[in-house]
Amino acid sequence: MNDSDACPCGTGDSYARCCRPLHTGERLAATAEELMRSRYSAYAVGDLDYVWRTWHPRTRPDALTPDTGSEWLGLEIVGVAAGGCDDDTGEVEFVAHYRRDRRTGTLHERSRFAVRARRWFYVDGDVD
Repeated sequence: MNDSDACPCGTGDSYARCCRPLHTGERLAATAEELMRSRYSAYAVGDLDYVWRTWHPRTRPDALTPDTGSEWLGLEIVGVAAGGCDDDTGEVEFVAHYRRDRRTGTLHERSRFAVRARRWFYVDGDVD
């Protein structure tokens, strides 16, 4: 992905201005939604290290396996509950669109996030 390309997370900003600074550690996500969007982008660009680093240590797996058969096509944020700059927890409901084996599909999840050591982490989620 080129830095000038539109960010996969759907904000309309370039990847360089949106999620790349989070992926490279130049800055931290300020809200649960921003972390959700950056994690989606990390899946889209194949940065599983970022996905693993932003997963709460209490719930993250020992390792992540790349899914080379999926292409992430777009992200819709359905709703946000808390998860702001002054919150300790938050939820983000989203629908992620993908293509696998020439078929399209969606992943609908309500994700839970928590702040630990002044950083947002993905805790877990309920998939519909």
